[in-house]
Amino acid sequence: MNTPAIFTTQALLVILFAELCAGIVHWFEDAYIREDTPLLGKYVGRPNVIHHHLPRYMTRNNWLQSSWDLLLISVVIVLVAGALGCLTWHVWLFAAISANANEFHKWTHRTRKENGRIITFLQHIRLLQTPQHHAMHHTNPKNVRYCVVTNFLNPVLDRAHFWAALEWLLARTVGLRRRPDTSVPEHGPAPAWLNELRHPVPAGPVATSSHTGDQELLGMHY
Repeated sequence: MNTPAIFTTQALLVILFAELCAGIVHWFEDAYIREDTPLLGKYVGRPNVIHHHLPRYMTRNNWLQSSWDLLLISVVIVLVAGALGCLTWHVWLFAAISANANEFHKWTHRTRKENGRIITFLQHIRLLQTPQHHAMHHTNPKNVRYCVVTNFLNPVLDRAHFWAALEWLLARTVGLRRRPDTSVPEHGPAPAWLNELRHPVPAGPVATSSHTGDQELLGMHY
């Protein structure tokens, strides 16, 4: 029998699991996909490179532009679960959180005014990830805090060196090694094509880019 306590616990576990899975996708994209990666470079690698050099650039995207890749994965999960006869509310909740992970991510780069009162309030009470928490992901060497829905998972995963362990495992088993992130100074220079994008995104506090010294709008609230 599902009591409110059991239902709430299950829902929280599903949300955290969805955040973890979306975080793994985020980590893999950041660590291994660049603009010259076959098939995925144009559609996944290039936006990721832009985001690490110009973090607030993603706030220009609409929901579909931000979420199409995770949406496709979530649709596949729902279809498979339906075919197997196990399409429960857990699967729907998992798919909803996973598909919107990049939207939650985008909210950490927007200003309070852009987010509105409800999102800002949910960030303030720590139900949604705060801009201050996510800011560590954009601090060199940019290899932590890949989960973007809440503030809960990242401290645990980072202390356990979860991402480094995954990278070590892939390197040892299939020879896949992390690719240089050109937004980190020692891994530069930045791709020349980024120059055409280097103009401010309106609104938001100004913060200095860690790579170029240009003034980039990060949307972080300090």
